[in-house]
Amino acid sequence: MQLVLASTSPFRKAVLEKLGIPFEVCAPQTDETPKPGETARSLVERLACEKAAAVASIFTNALVIGSDQVAVINDDIVGKPGDHESAVAQLKRASGKTVVFQTGLCVMNTANGNVHSTVEPFSVVFRTLQDQQIENYLRAEQPYNSAGSFKSEGMGIALFERLQGDDPNTLIGLPLIRLIRMLEREGMRVI
Repeated sequence: MQLVLASTSPFRKAVLEKLGIPFEVCAPQTDETPKPGETARSLVERLACEKAAAVASIFTNALVIGSDQVAVINDDIVGKPGDHESAVAQLKRASGKTVVFQTGLCVMNTANGNVHSTVEPFSVVFRTLQDQQIENYLRAEQPYNSAGSFKSEGMGIALFERLQGDDPNTLIGLPLIRLIRMLEREGMRVI
């Protein structure tokens, strides 16, 4: 059975490569706009499944993986900043706080129609950040396409007090522990 990652994220691709299983990458065409009143958990689970479904229509015998992630600060959804000014604002808002990352994961079997989905939380406790630390970090890594304005796999780790969660890959956008279990339920063995 073919394995397909429905994503344009180079970070998710790199995480999936850790498993050593051959896979294809296919960009989903999905509107990521939150629905009115939608919670972060509902949003990321819906989008993960919509991304998988958008790509599943192309493949007849595949396991298609969809994933989506948002950061949540004080119950407010925080997405990708897009630019420097927005990233500064996000990091100032996160300074000294716990930010919860909600990552939706969906595996869709195009051969039998089975769908598995879940939402995996991961918390990041931020240090109290000075304005110059924020500027130095953003100029060095420019994480403008990363939810929460940082890359934990790079220098972003210097912004944290501690990390809390079951799987550190979740913070990068693809919870591998849960993914492996979903793949196994559909007959694909990792080891």
